[in-house]
Amino acid sequence: MDLYCEKYKEKVSGENARCQRPKEYCKFRTACIINFMSGEPGSSDSEVRADDEDGMPTLRFDKGNGLLPAIVQDFETKEVLMLAYINDLAWQKTLETGKAHYWSRSRNKLWLKGETSGHQQLIKQILVDCDDDTVIYRVEQLGGAACHTGHRSCFYRQVSGEGIEILDNPVFDPREVYKK
Repeated sequence: MDLYCEKYKEKVSGENARCQRPKEYCKFRTACIINFMSGEPGSSDSEVRADDEDGMPTLRFDKGNGLLPAIVQDFETKEVLMLAYINDLAWQKTLETGKAHYWSRSRNKLWLKGETSGHQQLIKQILVDCDDDTVIYRVEQLGGAACHTGHRSCFYRQVSGEGIEILDNPVFDPREVYKK
């Protein structure tokens, strides 16, 4: 299957399904990636609404110095599992694979969620905010836990009059999973 570049009006072979000019700003980039995934121009499994002329969202990575927040929710319950950051590469890999990829600010590198633990996040729906600078990934959380501490959600602590209150027990022992 070929990828069609709207900006340069050229085809890219399926084996080379990457933007040939990734350093250039291109409002069609997301459309190209999703068109490649679905095989049909203008079609997508995601429920994203956009105002671009081609109907596809263009994320504004320039507004966040190359990084945008990604709020992650359980697809079924809508529970917030975590907040992470994506850059254009993480966005592309997420769209290509259907698995959540993020940009690690501490390690300064791309990471596939669950690469070490096996607790991957399968994308079920992607929402884009009205300013094109934040996304919500609605996911199926494999392994029951999104947090590296072993908790289901990264938001397992609550501020109370006594300080911080732990709301639940870990689903797994991080020392065993990460062998640290």
